[in-house]
Amino acid sequence: MEEQPSDSGHTENPHEGHHDHDDHHSDHHEDHGEHHHGHEQGHEQQTDIRRRGGFIITALTSGHGVFHWFTQSFIAMLPEVQAAFALSAVGVGGITATREFVSGIVTLPGGVIADALRRYWGLILALCMATFGIGWLIIGFSPSYPLLLFGMGVVAVAASIWHLPAMASLSHHFSHRRGAALSFHGVGGQLGDALAPPVTGVLLGVLAWTEIISIYAALPIFLAFVVYWSFRHIGRDSQGQQVAPTRNEQWQTTKHVLRNPVLWFVAFVGGVRGMAFLALTTFLPIYLNDLGMTPLVRNLHLGLLMAVGIVSTPVVGYLSDLFGRKVVLVPGMLFLALMSLFLGISTGGILLIVIIALLGTFLFGDQPVLTALALDVAGEGVATTVLGVLSFARFLFAASSPLIAGFIYDSRGAGAAFIYVAVLFAIGAVVLIFVPVTKTDRAAVTGHHH
Repeated sequence: MEEQPSDSGHTENPHEGHHDHDDHHSDHHEDHGEHHHGHEQGHEQQTDIRRRGGFIITALTSGHGVFHWFTQSFIAMLPEVQAAFALSAVGVGGITATREFVSGIVTLPGGVIADALRRYWGLILALCMATFGIGWLIIGFSPSYPLLLFGMGVVAVAASIWHLPAMASLSHHFSHRRGAALSFHGVGGQLGDALAPPVTGVLLGVLAWTEIISIYAALPIFLAFVVYWSFRHIGRDSQGQQVAPTRNEQWQTTKHVLRNPVLWFVAFVGGVRGMAFLALTTFLPIYLNDLGMTPLVRNLHLGLLMAVGIVSTPVVGYLSDLFGRKVVLVPGMLFLALMSLFLGISTGGILLIVIIALLGTFLFGDQPVLTALALDVAGEGVATTVLGVLSFARFLFAASSPLIAGFIYDSRGAGAAFIYVAVLFAIGAVVLIFVPVTKTDRAAVTGHHH
């Protein structure tokens, strides 16, 4: 039940549609002032903090941070996991490959279903948080590698479904500052990413990796209740005052979007970029461990990579709103290719620290901008479907990447694995040069959709 594609969610703040009779009590304020739209909105904002744009973006960003914190902690512990299960580099790659593969399978149907179940988004978000905790419990207690992979699959399902309604809500509520809003959401993830490695490094000094994971598992199960309270209204709010299109209209819009070749080019670039990103983030901890770093020093390096991203990601998103998505993306991806090449040559010291910091400037900023580009192309109304297509392509491509990188790492060494990463970033940048999106960019930036 979405807005018409032509109407680009002009409101920055959510407001309840008049067709939600089942929520009669909580929506009593709105029913009153239906004809006085502006007055009603202002009144409603005072009555319930959960409907404010600021609350929505902060709460969704915090939830995003929790998912990333735990996932990044696990990546930071990969050398310990590798030792515990006596894994080769391909075995290590298998863990992140499983995560991507499962995410990919879930995301495409997930996007279409999330669009249809829009009024239950709050419940969906809460269930995702609880399932996330259960997945970590399985990982923490797993006696064997296959069970570990199963736990990773459960975690992947929860994390990838969470992203769909969360990002679609932000895309809708902040339609004229979409690049900035999605980047802000990204920053929540990165805060989790940046804090996780140093904290994990410290914890590894006193606890086994399995104990850390088991402690982590309890938090999302508790948070699920908070999430449900916070987002009970979120899907309904997004409907706005517009009359919802019929299922048939929704399907026609979806078909129209899926036939757009530009979207598939953007999805391809996202896929190749995902391959590079996943290979790099999986084997950087292994590489730093092979250089002889202690868990704490190794994780401080990883933390630096994430911390730089926190500062740079909103800047990259803002610049893409200002100058257009491609102007920012193409040079950025070429820069990442260059830094990946240098990474394989450096063997530690200050040079390695500088390269890691420079990698961080764009390694996380490109994903929200690619997402914004796809949403610019598609327009309103099918946001979760478009996010599903994008994520599906990314996960499908990326799933094989840690296995390929692991094979290269085992047989040819770290330098060769990072050359593989560099080539992927370069391919993404070159393809993007030829994707025709400039007009849509300007429309999205200025907010003149008609």
